[in-house]
Amino acid sequence: MARKRTRLLRKILYVSPPLSLAALYAVFIVLGGLLFKLPVATYTPITWSEAFFTAASAVTVTGLSLFDTGMRFTPLGEAVLMGLIQLGGLGLMTFAVLVLAALRVPVGITGQIYLREELNQTSLHRIMALVKRIFQVVAVCELVGAALLAITFVPLLGWKDGLWTALFHSISAFNNAGFSTFSNGLMSFAGTPLVNVVIPVLFIIGGIGFVVIDDIARLRRWSAFSLHTKIMLTGTLALIGWGCVGFAVLEWHNPRTLADIDSTATRLWVSWFQGVTTRTAGFNTVDMAGIHDSTALMMISMMLIGGGPTSTAGGIKVTTFVVMCLATAAFFQRRTQLNAFGRSISLTEVLKVMALTAISVVICFTGVFVLAATQEGHFLDVSFEVASAFGTVGLSRGFTTELTELGRAVIVAIMFIGRVGPLTLGYFLATRSTPLVRFPEGRVHLG
Repeated sequence: MARKRTRLLRKILYVSPPLSLAALYAVFIVLGGLLFKLPVATYTPITWSEAFFTAASAVTVTGLSLFDTGMRFTPLGEAVLMGLIQLGGLGLMTFAVLVLAALRVPVGITGQIYLREELNQTSLHRIMALVKRIFQVVAVCELVGAALLAITFVPLLGWKDGLWTALFHSISAFNNAGFSTFSNGLMSFAGTPLVNVVIPVLFIIGGIGFVVIDDIARLRRWSAFSLHTKIMLTGTLALIGWGCVGFAVLEWHNPRTLADIDSTATRLWVSWFQGVTTRTAGFNTVDMAGIHDSTALMMISMMLIGGGPTSTAGGIKVTTFVVMCLATAAFFQRRTQLNAFGRSISLTEVLKVMALTAISVVICFTGVFVLAATQEGHFLDVSFEVASAFGTVGLSRGFTTELTELGRAVIVAIMFIGRVGPLTLGYFLATRSTPLVRFPEGRVHLG
């Protein structure tokens, strides 16, 4: 009897790793909102809604903001914002391992299971080695990025403010957050080569995924890379090319964006920057409200795709998009097997892709519907905002500041789901069960 009670209690108290991680993100959003409400965090008081919205945007590394970050936050407020960005980008469980390692507290099997869930791994093998690699990459990239950005920011702002601004933007860029302390984003640096190289390199490295970085650091040969790494690298290069060329072609003669710039070199820098930032980073060197509708639609598609798994990026992920394309091609070629780079992809992975894509479409459609029904605004601006929130990108066509309290709550929910992951949501909605009865197959006419 006692054993039955113990088992029942364990079942009641058991919380799955995905649910625990989601709860952990929610806790830090609440803590961040409380810290932002402190009088020493802002120059002028902000509302509770603004505080929690900003905290959610930081923890989910989105970058959508209701006000001018640099003008509203004190250095302490910016430090809190930077800390939340770092926590959200690295992953809360990954960051916890750093703290435990510093305190020389061993990470048990339970902690490794949680890490496996957060890093999207299928086994516990090499988890701790991967975490170590993550910290090495983060430290090197953010410090080197800050040092390089300081070359531009220190002469402009002085040593103290210049170094702080360089560090803030380096952390924001690597974690694909998109927050900037400049009132107009990075528009003032549209023609500055150093900023246009360092910032994109940081968010591209942060966005391809730590598993890919680990593969590159260990194996160093294309033939030795895993299928995941090969798909990520080729998919990322293709999307970068598509984004940069597409933005240049669509916006070259737009008087509100590229046509307003006299220098051809600066136009190319802007096209490069906006072509790569769209998928996840959220920085801007032109006014997003001025882009053509066709460009906005292209950007929506890029934002929904996002970056790589186990990265600081959001979206359905590049690998999901590539596998979906391969499955579509296989269907039209009447092939029952999916192949890529000399390897096959199982039906289970295809089903995951279908589930992830379907859930993502439902989430985005619901978000657009609710906002369109409750907010005043152009439909394309609403769709752009939802895609930006779901992809944790942070770009906006000026719609963020027009959100009502309900609208802010909807965007916060979408940002949260976009960061925690649609498959995690699916984990809660689905229950595993072994069928007791097997039915004969039937035919369903599709298409």
